[in-house]
Amino acid sequence: MRKINLLFILIGLTTVLSAQTKYKTQNIILVTIDGFRWQELFNGADSSFLHNKKLVENTGKYQKRYWNDDLSERRKLLLPFIWGAVAKQGQIYGNRTKGSFVNVKNPYWFSYPGYNEILTGFADARVNSNEFGPNPNVGVFERMNKSAEFNGRIAVFASWDAFNDILNEKRSGLLVNAAFENVDGLKSESKLELLNEMQTALPDVFDGVRLDGVTFNMGFEYLKEKNPRILYLAFDETDDFAHGGRYSDYLNSAHYTDNFLRKLWDWVQHDPIYKNKTTLLVTCDHGRGEGPIEWRDHGSKTANSNQTWFIALGPDTPAVGEVTEGQYYNNQYAKTMATLVGFDYKTDNAVGAAIDLVLGKKVGEK
Repeated sequence: MRKINLLFILIGLTTVLSAQTKYKTQNIILVTIDGFRWQELFNGADSSFLHNKKLVENTGKYQKRYWNDDLSERRKLLLPFIWGAVAKQGQIYGNRTKGSFVNVKNPYWFSYPGYNEILTGFADARVNSNEFGPNPNVGVFERMNKSAEFNGRIAVFASWDAFNDILNEKRSGLLVNAAFENVDGLKSESKLELLNEMQTALPDVFDGVRLDGVTFNMGFEYLKEKNPRILYLAFDETDDFAHGGRYSDYLNSAHYTDNFLRKLWDWVQHDPIYKNKTTLLVTCDHGRGEGPIEWRDHGSKTANSNQTWFIALGPDTPAVGEVTEGQYYNNQYAKTMATLVGFDYKTDNAVGAAIDLVLGKKVGEK
């Protein structure tokens, strides 16, 4: 009897230890680039779009800036950090031409349902409008914020004002700075004072959506001073420029967002609190159509706009570079982030399985 009991104890202990995989990650930086297509991520600028004067007024200027006949050079012109540092040190998923697939699970293929899926880990059919209002679903950041370990150590900076509802700021207690909200109470008063003033002094290009450069710098200053465990930066311009049919501005926005990522990662890797303890995850909420007309739109009536991508860079992501196999979904990110920092994310809804970035597959999958 004692031998049998000992056997069960050993089996149980082995199961517990295997489930408690130790990751080096202590902090997460999540970045979303609204509606940025996998096509430009992996292929760079589209030549047929660059030469379409309805989408690009000065084709010569942008061909010089973003075009090269060599695909590897072309995509590096557009996204030098991603195809330099990340390709060498991290992982890039979603190149469908090479057998790597990433999709949304929600049936709508636009922003609010997409962000709900990313942040909660499940697709809720009730969330069917960008004007849905306060989110009834409790996501991974809200769950974390209720814990002693993460309470008050999560910050969200977003260009789109809907994030106050997407993260249900009033119920969750999360710090959500969205659209034209000021940042106050930090030591870097002069810089924040300027940013607070700039955000309403600059042209309101997108009718109530803050420019991404302001969002980034506000979030970056907060990161440097307050040292949150979780930082979420939600950028918006790529989607708005695409809806406006402004392909050159869409490319420009993607290009300087890539530079935001470079600045962010360079700082992280030189700060003792974050160095070798932080994972950067970058993704999008939905894809877009493929042709010069369809590209402006997305949604369930626009073919293939459920196609997405994601990037991972950090101490638990071996340098795989461009991943060339597998099917992944946006509903897996919530559990993935929780798993990396050792947080037991539980919800009444079935959430997508965590992705084991060490192995590049679902945890537990063989």
